[in-house]
Amino acid sequence: MSSENQAPWGRVDETGTVYVREGDGERVVGEYPDGTPEEALAYYERKFADLNGQVTLLEQRAKAGASASDIAKAVAHLTESVTGANAVGNLQALADRLQTLAASVSELTEKQSEEAKAQLDAAIAERTAIVAEVESLAAQDPAKAQWKQTTAQLDALFARWQKHQQEGPRLPKGEANELWKRFRAARTTIEQHRKAFFAELDTVHRDARTAKQGLVERAEALAAQGAAGIPAYRGLLEDWKKAGRAGKRYDDALWAKFKAAGDALYGAKAEVDARDNEEFEGNLQQKLSLLDEAETILTITDRAAAREKLTAVQLRWDEIGKVPRDKVKTVEDRLRKVETHVRKLDDDHWQRNNPETKARSEGLAGQLQGAISKLEDELAEARATGDARKIAAAEEALNARRVWLDALR
Repeated sequence: MSSENQAPWGRVDETGTVYVREGDGERVVGEYPDGTPEEALAYYERKFADLNGQVTLLEQRAKAGASASDIAKAVAHLTESVTGANAVGNLQALADRLQTLAASVSELTEKQSEEAKAQLDAAIAERTAIVAEVESLAAQDPAKAQWKQTTAQLDALFARWQKHQQEGPRLPKGEANELWKRFRAARTTIEQHRKAFFAELDTVHRDARTAKQGLVERAEALAAQGAAGIPAYRGLLEDWKKAGRAGKRYDDALWAKFKAAGDALYGAKAEVDARDNEEFEGNLQQKLSLLDEAETILTITDRAAAREKLTAVQLRWDEIGKVPRDKVKTVEDRLRKVETHVRKLDDDHWQRNNPETKARSEGLAGQLQGAISKLEDELAEARATGDARKIAAAEEALNARRVWLDALR
């Protein structure tokens, strides 16, 4: 058995010197005198395995899209480590793989540059869109803005800006500063508008509060008038509606006082109405009986008789007096119906006896009577001749003119 221990890529001689094969020759990589030849080879083969692992890891990083500059630096470092490495293995294969990686760095650099530019363009577009949104908020009419909603939108846009700044690609300083300048200016405008709006609103609320406080005091001063103060209170209520908002915190409390003053007046009126209703209940019964009598006029067609009876009813109606408020419309409507009937009788009488209308009617009546006389002669002649067609025509015309004449009488 040979005194040397050999492997595909190296050997150990009898002195413990370890060689690695390179091309057609070999190179000493070290000595391992204190161990067996197998242990010596294994030691230097592990060094090769370590280099091989580093190259493999670098290949995987390049494939995964690691930074091209980082890959280039690693390739140069590993190439230096592999060249003349004190290790046993196919060092040329490692050198070839590193050379392949080095050749791909240029292509990788171009690809990553394009990707980085696309990402940067997208980031600029996204941040510009955020700026456009906040500028749109700043451009809205402050008087029409929903400030709670606007403030929430502004906060959300600022949060998006910060997140994009922290997580997105780094923008060129000039563009980043310009976009921030626009965002900050728009945000400042919104804040100024909001402060001005609420300052003005505070003034409006303060004026309304003063006005409503005065209305409350005037309403409370009406309490001594009782029900008689209601008309004045209604006027104050109209002024209240025109006074505007005083702010929810104040409006509710002031309205409660104002309403309480009105409730006191209407309460006094309710007491008066209750007493009046009790007093007027007897009047109601009398008027209901009188209405039963009055409604018999609806069957009378004689104008003079109907007018005389209605006048007597109206006199007694006024003498009876008031009825409970909730019954006024009911009884008044029934009386109005009778009055309408009598008025129609008067109108019909006037139409019939109007001199002008009467003259026209008498003239028309004379014409109709003449026509009737002529038609009667034609009917007699037709009957004498037995002409059925002429008889029917004459009878129809004669009947029509008699109806017209009756309508004029």
